[in-house]
Amino acid sequence: MTVQADLEKAVAAAQSALGTYESFATCTLDETAKTMFKEMSSDMQRHVSQLRGRLAYVTQNNSMNKPLS
Repeated sequence: MTVQADLEKAVAAAQSALGTYESFATCTLDETAKTMFKEMSSDMQRHVSQLRGRLAYVTQNNSMNKPLS
């Protein structure tokens, strides 16, 4: 498995967790839990953004993605 493929899997997993936390925040009636899940969702959104940024960097700088000279 390549670093790029690993990062793609990490992005997908983080997005899945983000969706789960957002769903929990929406569905719960417990205000304390709602706040907790909203905070977790916010943290996970930051994780997704960081992973996407790293994936973009790796994709741009991967010598296998560059044309042969």
